[in-house]
Amino acid sequence: MRQATVAQRAALRVGVCASAILLTLMAGRVAKADSDDEAKIKALQAKIDQLERTVDKLVQAQKVSGAEAKAAKKQASQAEATAKASQAQATQAQAKATDAQAKALAGDPDGHHRFLERKPGKALTFYTLDGEITAYGQFDVSVDATTKNAGSLALNGATPPVGNFGWMPAISTNISYLGVRGFERIPYAGANFVYQFEAGIDISATPGLKQSNSNWSDSVNGALFSRNSYIGFASPAWGAVKIGKTDAPYKNSTAMFNPFSGMIGDYSVIMGNTGGDNRVEFGTRLSHAIWYESPTWNGLNFNVLVSPGQNRANNDDNLASGESDCTGGNDPTSGGNPLVTCSDGSFGTAVSANVAYTGGPLYVTAAYELHQKVNRQSDIAGAYGAVPVLGPQNCQTAGLPTPTAVQLCMDDVANEWAWKVGVMYSFPTGTKIGGIYESMHRDVPADLAFQNERTRNGTWLVIEQKVTETDELDFGWAHAFKAQGDPGQHNTATIPYDGGLAFYAPNDNQANMTTAAWKHMWSENLQTYITGAATFNGPSAHYDLGAGGRSVTTDCHDAFNASGGIASAPHCYAGALLVGVSTGVKWRF
Repeated sequence: MRQATVAQRAALRVGVCASAILLTLMAGRVAKADSDDEAKIKALQAKIDQLERTVDKLVQAQKVSGAEAKAAKKQASQAEATAKASQAQATQAQAKATDAQAKALAGDPDGHHRFLERKPGKALTFYTLDGEITAYGQFDVSVDATTKNAGSLALNGATPPVGNFGWMPAISTNISYLGVRGFERIPYAGANFVYQFEAGIDISATPGLKQSNSNWSDSVNGALFSRNSYIGFASPAWGAVKIGKTDAPYKNSTAMFNPFSGMIGDYSVIMGNTGGDNRVEFGTRLSHAIWYESPTWNGLNFNVLVSPGQNRANNDDNLASGESDCTGGNDPTSGGNPLVTCSDGSFGTAVSANVAYTGGPLYVTAAYELHQKVNRQSDIAGAYGAVPVLGPQNCQTAGLPTPTAVQLCMDDVANEWAWKVGVMYSFPTGTKIGGIYESMHRDVPADLAFQNERTRNGTWLVIEQKVTETDELDFGWAHAFKAQGDPGQHNTATIPYDGGLAFYAPNDNQANMTTAAWKHMWSENLQTYITGAATFNGPSAHYDLGAGGRSVTTDCHDAFNASGGIASAPHCYAGALLVGVSTGVKWRF
């Protein structure tokens, strides 16, 4: 368009010049013409002037058009540059968003880590897809020497124990395990998906089914995953809900009161242990459970757990659905069970809860646990000398000799429950002092009160003293008060009933246990310890050393008929003084 306009301007200028020359020539001739032609010349001059004005207007218009074109072109160039810059910014923002999304999926919203990259810190933690995973474990092995009769055992006229009832050396794998735990963030929910899988391991013995001369279990130490394992959801705002198997809130509430965990003299020898031996009824792991853990509000928190019974039998003498052992431990044929059923402490639904307060150096807790319909019918069958018979058994078909025996057997299914309170205080001197009071109950009718060893109270006192930066001295004392009754053991069943067809024991079954340990920390993870403990049983009591977490325990049984399973019926000698010493190494990561 601009080139066409320039051409038009040139043509106009040429036309004006040609017109001017023509007019000049004509003017010379006109000077010789008549005066009549003067009007014509003036008219022509007026046309030339008009033509020049037209040319000037066209020139000015062309100048304006050129300036506007330059301005428009400049604006277009600027707009194009702005568009290109905006496109570059958009591309860069999109690239950053894609990179941030990729890093977030790798568990690294800040953009510093790769998938399964090691997280800095002392824990063995790695970044995962929008979360973290941590491996952990504990290895604890000790060399022990224990005796079942450090004092003078009163046999009450019974035969002496068979085999070695004195000092015996042993190597024990105590509480040892491997596990992984972790979480995955849930976008926009303010919560995490959490998980843990933990397996017990045996370092000093061959893994397999758990069997001793007095009990049998189909639980395999080291199987995936034999210890605390769960999945769930957790939030700092509302707490956590988990499902799986775990140490019950009743146990966890006072775990810090037990510096001897897994050692000889562990407080669970007496605390939570209603009848003695090495099973701990109220201080254990509960399977097929669901539980809630609250956040902490001003130092206060609580936990609640429910474990359904999953038992088709009304008296809970079947295996719980999905389990290989009777609830509460042991195979149905364990220890010469006369009824060959889950009738030696199997229970139905369990409920466990605790509430705790932590304020500076002070810790206070209260806990409660209920076991519904606990079946102990084998106690009555054993008291009458019933012979184990394979196959489904109950009180009517067990061969009990009298209607009284049948009735007592039927009555021996009852709820058991316990509560405890604990207080611990940490002093500036590096001293911790803690105490627990515990009350355990079995709700049997009056006709079974004579053999109710499950209703009793207990106490625990612990003192921990930091001696140096790397050394600690611990002392503990547990006391089991006399129970309501006692079913009787080999050397204590001296009181006849039901016409002399069965016998039970006096309830002189109080006991004391004292424990002392010296611990040395070689590093933050590595510890060695030396422990000494003694259990002073009353005449009818049979509490152990090492219950609640040791692979080698010291109980009341001798070597008589100790082949394991249904053929196993060793004698239990109550009233013994058990003593042990142990030195071990514990490493955790």
